[in-house]
Amino acid sequence: MPATNRRKNSRVAFHATVSLSFAGARYEQCETRDLSLKGVFVIGVHGHKLGELCDVALCLTGTTSSLCLRMKGEVARVEADGFGLHFREIDLDSFYHLKNILYYNSENPDQLDDEFNAQIQAIRID
Repeated sequence: MPATNRRKNSRVAFHATVSLSFAGARYEQCETRDLSLKGVFVIGVHGHKLGELCDVALCLTGTTSSLCLRMKGEVARVEADGFGLHFREIDLDSFYHLKNILYYNSENPDQLDDEFNAQIQAIRID
C-alpha cells in the first residue's frame, strides 16, 4: 500500500542554502530541497533524531541585497538523503518573506493564500 501524504501545507521546490545550529553541532551552507510555510527539507545532513531542535537561518543573497530568515526548527522526518524540519517559531518579518518566496515559486498561489490565511488565524492574538 503506498504511503499517504499527510502534509497540510504546499511544498515548493526551492534550492537555497541554510545554516543549522543544533546543541553541539553547527552546519553551514546546507542545501535545501523544498520549502513550505511549516518547514524545509535539508539535504546531506545526517545523525540527528526526530524531535531534535535547532536554529535555522535561510539566507538569500542577490547582486544588491541580502535577506536572512530566522526560525527555530524541529527534526520532523529523517530520510536517507537528509531530514525535514518543522518550523516551531518564526518571527513575523521572516514569516512574510517566507510567504513571498513561496508565492513566487508556487504553481498554485491560490492554495497558498488559503494556507497563509489559516496560519494567520492560528496565531492571531485576541
